Amino acid sequence: MDKRVEKIIAMMREDVRGELSLAELAQSVNLSVWRLSHIFKSDVGMPPIRYLRLLRMERAKNLLESSFLSVKEIAFQVGLNDESHFVRDFKSTYGFSPALYRLHFKNNSAAEEHNGSNGNRTTNNNGNGDQPGKLRQRLIQISLDTFRTTSRVAGE
Repeated sequence: MDKRVEKIIAMMREDVRGELSLAELAQSVNLSVWRLSHIFKSDVGMPPIRYLRLLRMERAKNLLESSFLSVKEIAFQVGLNDESHFVRDFKSTYGFSPALYRLHFKNNSAAEEHNGSNGNRTTNNNGNGDQPGKLRQRLIQISLDTFRTTSRVAGE
């Protein structure tokens, strides 16, 4: 993976709220916005804005699972000031609205505790095909690749 793309991914992870524009990200690695988008899509498999959207949705999912913040507060935490836009994006990514996802997660967690489950959950894709799962797997793979490369460089 291109070092500039790795740097942009790290910057996006640090600033998931997206306070840096695509132009600022491109400038930080001395590329035009067009060239950054081209290299990023080639290495990652999706444009930088889509990747940032997936990072936001992943962070939102984690907050829904681990906090008592309202959906509106979570939307703000991940850099989306329009709650309806956030709900639409979340639902297209995970197949549930944020409120239903939280309810589903809490119910599954309570059922697992009651049944003594080992914590392995299966995910119902609610008829959305495998797209949310594939996107999540791709995001995880990119993160692992970036971590390995960063660890290798730090160890040299």
